[in-house]
Amino acid sequence: MKPEFSKWIFFVTLSFICSVPAVQAAGTDPLPSWNNDTSKKAIIKFVKTITEHNSPDFVPVAQRIATFDNDGTLWSEQPLYFQGIYALDRIKATAKDHPEWKTTEPFKSALAGDMKGVMATGKEGVLKLLLTAHAGTTAEEFKQSVRDWISTAKHPETGLLYSQMVFQPMLELLNYLRANDFKVYLVSGGGVDFMRVFAEEVYGVPPEQVIGTTIDATFEMRNGIPTIIKTGKLVLLDDKEGKPVGIYRNIGRRPILAAGNSDGDLQMLQYTTIARDKKDSTPRLGLIIHHTDADREWAYDRDSAIGKLDKALAEAKQRKWLVVDMKQDWTRVYPTSGK
Repeated sequence: MKPEFSKWIFFVTLSFICSVPAVQAAGTDPLPSWNNDTSKKAIIKFVKTITEHNSPDFVPVAQRIATFDNDGTLWSEQPLYFQGIYALDRIKATAKDHPEWKTTEPFKSALAGDMKGVMATGKEGVLKLLLTAHAGTTAEEFKQSVRDWISTAKHPETGLLYSQMVFQPMLELLNYLRANDFKVYLVSGGGVDFMRVFAEEVYGVPPEQVIGTTIDATFEMRNGIPTIIKTGKLVLLDDKEGKPVGIYRNIGRRPILAAGNSDGDLQMLQYTTIARDKKDSTPRLGLIIHHTDADREWAYDRDSAIGKLDKALAEAKQRKWLVVDMKQDWTRVYPTSGK
């Protein structure tokens, strides 16, 4: 079997396993992996309120915009953001061309597999690794690199492919929203080019509806072929204050639903849910995924270096954001785990 065909089979199979039908039959449960508790009822009530034509809170289809963070919201993010692990693998694969990395941080720690050392270099160090993993490659080379990695690399603790560590309840929520004429966007701190490789196959979100950290690029003709070259220069860090900016630039409408899991999503939640003035009466929903399940996934919030949830959790009660307790609210976590 040709490699390209086997990868296509992988994505088609994964998409089938992970998804529920986009259109729900009458009387069926749109969120079967959610316990029938406060969170599930609140989501269904919100969707019914804004979609029923005789409702005073009816929202026209064009305004049904939903934005979702990726890392920690749609798939796991421990012990390091998955794109960070991809970047580490890329650094190791290209280290032979850069002998100076053996004595220069964060590359020295990355090559040694020292995760604590990498994290000790802070966001600047991690970002440097991410940018280096992009720099100098063509868009097609980068895309193929990510596709090869995500179809073969496995998580060091679960042994699962990273694309198998998506959250089944969130896949159901994405489909439920689409069945009710929502337009769903990914708005994540992850690299936009990285996520666009798998977002459509795994989440059903097409590339044009993916907003993320953006690396600059140039255009040139190579042997008569139009080619995009990634430069490694940062254009937009789509995290914290950058998320509303990314939404403004790429969507042009405020969402009516936003979902995240960390303080990196705080400003997106504020931008989505806080009324601009007294005339702004459109129903809005902020949703936070709280990682509370140490048995089926990980339990972390305020003290975590990855996916820290502190300020947003404190503000959730004041803003009436829905805090989803992963342990209590979900009957299963991953599509393939059965639990």
